[in-house]
Amino acid sequence: MPNNSRSPYTPMPMRVLRAYYESTDRSLKTLELSFESSEDRKAFFAKFNPGQFCLLSVAGKGESALGVASAAWEGDFVRFTAQRMGTVTNALHALKAGDPIGMRGPLGNGFPLDDWKSKNLVIIGGGCAFSTLYALTKHVHHPDNRDDFGKITLVYGTRTSGLCMYKHDIASWHEREDMEIHQAIDVPEENWLHHVGYVPDVVKEVAPSPENAVAVVCGPPIMTKFTLPALLELGFAPEAIFTSLEKRMKCGLGKCGRCNLGHKYICKDGPVFSLAELNALPADL
Repeated sequence: MPNNSRSPYTPMPMRVLRAYYESTDRSLKTLELSFESSEDRKAFFAKFNPGQFCLLSVAGKGESALGVASAAWEGDFVRFTAQRMGTVTNALHALKAGDPIGMRGPLGNGFPLDDWKSKNLVIIGGGCAFSTLYALTKHVHHPDNRDDFGKITLVYGTRTSGLCMYKHDIASWHEREDMEIHQAIDVPEENWLHHVGYVPDVVKEVAPSPENAVAVVCGPPIMTKFTLPALLELGFAPEAIFTSLEKRMKCGLGKCGRCNLGHKYICKDGPVFSLAELNALPADL
C-alpha cells in the first residue's frame, strides 16, 4: 500500500539498525530503527517533535507505546528504550540488528519548544521515563538550537547506578559549561560521586530558580507525584511545569477511549501537559 494512503492503524515497516542493553541487569534495551521507505522517513521527520511517542509492533505479539529517545539531527533512524515488562517488551528485547519491526507515529503533541525559547530549562527525569528528556536534551544541545534556550539544569535519578541510561552522553554532559547536571541513586554505592536520595529530595536540594524558567518532569508516577509539589514550593507556577502521561497510551489515535482524562485524550491532546492543564481536569491520575 502506498504510504500516502496507509491507514493510521497500519504500522510503517522498519528494521532494527542497532540493539544494545542500557542497564547492567539487562532490563533496559535500546533499539535504533531505520526506515524501509524514504517517503516514510521524510514524513516522520517532517512531523517529529521531542516528547512525542510511537507505537512499536512485533508480529503476533502486539504493540507498545514508547517515547522517542532520539533527536532528529542524529541521523535517519529513531531510537527507543524499552523496559522488559511483559509479552510485547519481551519480544522487543529479543530483536537483533536486521530484524523487521512495525512503527506507528510520531504521535501526540511533544514538548512546546517554541514557547520555551529564551527560557531556562529544568529537566527532571527518573528511570526509563528519561528517554524523551534525553531526546529533548540532545535536541537543545545541537549548535543550531542551543542559543534559543538559556541555562539547562538536569536532575536524573535511578534506583542504582547500573540502571542509568545513555551513560556515554551523560558523562560528557558533566563536562559541559552550559548545563548543570545532577545524578542520583536511591541508596549509597561504593565509588558513586553524585547525589544519593530520591529525585524530589534532590530537586529541593538543588533548588533550581523559577525565574524565566520552565520545568519538565518525566518519571515513575510516585516520583512525579512528589516532584510536582516540590517545584511549586520552589516558586514555579503551574503554567511553567510540564509532565508527560505517555504510559496511558493504547491505540494512539483517540479512538479506543482508554486514555481519556475528562474531555482530553492523552494520545491526541498530550501526552505533554502543563500542571495548569492537569489541574483543570478530573483528578483520576
